[in-house]
Amino acid sequence: MALYDFDKIIDRRNTNCVKWDECAEGVIPMWVADMDFQVAPVITDALRQRVEHGVFGYTLVPDSYYEATINWFSRRHAWQIKKEWIQYIPGVVPALSVLVKALTEPGDGVIIQTPVYNCFFSSIRNNGCEALLSPLKRVPLSDGLFTYEMDFDDLERQAAKAKAKVMILCNPHNPAGRVWTPEELERVNDICQRHGVRVVADEIHCELVMGGYKFTPYASVSEACLANSITCNSPSKSFNIAGLQISNIICPDPETRERIDRAININEVCDVNPFGVIALQAAYNEGEPWLKELCCYLEENYKALRSFFAEELPNIPITRLEGTYLPWADISRLGVDSDTLAARLLEEGKVMVNAGTMYDTTPAGRNYIRLNIACPRTVMMEGLNRIKTICQQY
Repeated sequence: MALYDFDKIIDRRNTNCVKWDECAEGVIPMWVADMDFQVAPVITDALRQRVEHGVFGYTLVPDSYYEATINWFSRRHAWQIKKEWIQYIPGVVPALSVLVKALTEPGDGVIIQTPVYNCFFSSIRNNGCEALLSPLKRVPLSDGLFTYEMDFDDLERQAAKAKAKVMILCNPHNPAGRVWTPEELERVNDICQRHGVRVVADEIHCELVMGGYKFTPYASVSEACLANSITCNSPSKSFNIAGLQISNIICPDPETRERIDRAININEVCDVNPFGVIALQAAYNEGEPWLKELCCYLEENYKALRSFFAEELPNIPITRLEGTYLPWADISRLGVDSDTLAARLLEEGKVMVNAGTMYDTTPAGRNYIRLNIACPRTVMMEGLNRIKTICQQY
């Protein structure tokens, strides 16, 4: 029997909520990666106790914070982290910008595998670096599904370029939906290490994995992977606490940590708020039962979405979703580009999605849209029916 009610509809309008208040009344938002579920009660209880103290000044990060993080990754992913490897920071996006600054010089190249999270592009550009695109290879599957594989030959070509200094790896991959295997990660490291390219692993979606798949932290695959990588992780996506602004950079190399620390202070992102510190500990110490039910609910949402597309929109293939809650849909057979379709869905269909051009700057990006299914199932189905109404007109 379920302990948590993910079907409960929470009215987020007029709460200064980016997801809901950025779009007009009556629009269903299926865009930004933000869940519409109330957080685990253990987090609410911990935050309530902190609020009742009534004073919210600058905060120290206690040993218990590090212990919670270390125990979580040891228990769930058999990854042994040392306290001194952990550097806290307000978010994974600031962490990515800090790491590009710490590991490159202006003009250097940073490899990314498109389609990929849009902030990778801005973190590279804002530090004066060049994005070296290594597109993933699309692989057709049965039943109107498709997936992606890494193009290792192209990755080798990009890594061999003299300007290539860093690769940002998305694991699990947003929006391709892949949970990379240890064998794939080992091969990435072999290529990057041979060419002197450091790997920055964005693993923010690491707990959001569908049944039958297993997340592997990049740094846990081998000693070589650990030595050649820096990891960014956070409970923000998995526990729906992005607004509390807490994440970690995990780096085993002391010299690199010094460079990262300098970049953190140059960017003035060295302080975190007390609520994020409290929430991380509550999530990692007591939030596992809630997370387990969440992942089951998201998987049922994905199954419902997959059936809907197979029956109602068979000309729009979708990704096989191994991880995240962000299906990627191929609209190329509609004969309309993703920016135009997204605009029409918003204006006429009253549903907001992300155009594929956000995640792929090549012409291929015009053929896809990204959906967010982390919401009560009734809301998701209403959004899908609105999408159907517009798409069937093409």
